[in-house]
Amino acid sequence: MPRLGNDQTSENPIAAPALNETTHSIVGPSSEAKQKTRLDILLSAKCGKATVNLQYAKIRSTPILRGETKVNRIAVVIVLASFLLAASVSRSTGDTVPEFRDLFNGKDLTGWVNVNTVEDTWKVRDGVLICSGHPIGVMRSEKQYENFVLHIEWMHIEPGGNSGVFVWSRARPNLESRLPDGVEVQMLELDWVKLNKVNGLTPPDAYVHGELFGVGGVRTVPDNPRGERSKSIENRCKGRGEWNTYDVVAVDGVIKLSVNSKFVNGISRTTQKRGYLCLESEGAEIHFRNIKIMELPPGVTAPGLK
Repeated sequence: MPRLGNDQTSENPIAAPALNETTHSIVGPSSEAKQKTRLDILLSAKCGKATVNLQYAKIRSTPILRGETKVNRIAVVIVLASFLLAASVSRSTGDTVPEFRDLFNGKDLTGWVNVNTVEDTWKVRDGVLICSGHPIGVMRSEKQYENFVLHIEWMHIEPGGNSGVFVWSRARPNLESRLPDGVEVQMLELDWVKLNKVNGLTPPDAYVHGELFGVGGVRTVPDNPRGERSKSIENRCKGRGEWNTYDVVAVDGVIKLSVNSKFVNGISRTTQKRGYLCLESEGAEIHFRNIKIMELPPGVTAPGLK
């Protein structure tokens, strides 16, 4: 849901800086150091007198521990701290270790609730969730989430397509915009900037590479400010007809976004830290697949959202 403001005419499209591609691994006491380029990372962590092994996930082509940027280091600290806490709690209480589970089963819309779209807006075909884009609106997850890791793959079909996923949302749409509050993780097709010129000027490319911003009164502090939004530090999104992968780490008011296997964006100090996940329909067909979530231990939530 891009909003064209005064800032979009005063910036040049962001450059794609060359980031250090050095990867890292977390190595157990008896393991040899190895580079890891997937999320099938085995974490060995000391919890009291016991050693707890956490197999984070097995989602293809999504390295989570890589890069030397500040954004990456912060994201890694957040994820590892959450896992180690989860492991410690699980050891002492007998609870199961956090793991990914499907939010979309590939067969039907079980687990999702229509908010203000119509029956034909959302369909499932060959394991893919298809959104027609009409009317503008959202459907939400059945339950609310606080701290979590979200994996979602998406592909636009039309030039300039517009969509996104709202996190920590109350799922109460604004009557005028038909969209809810929360933090939007933007999903725009690359041609959007070409098709939405203002006074002959092309908006910054930052719009189409995974911006993060609060909507509906939710405030955030951007890691990489572009006005009130946070822009990605590298342009990594692919155009229509190609699948994009987002990994969203959301913990206690902090969100870090990985776009196609690299953490490039983030926000912090959100005024809302718990809520529904909402998938957005906004005028153009978009496809989704492999929507998975790992819930993490709770933290401090916003008033009224406990």
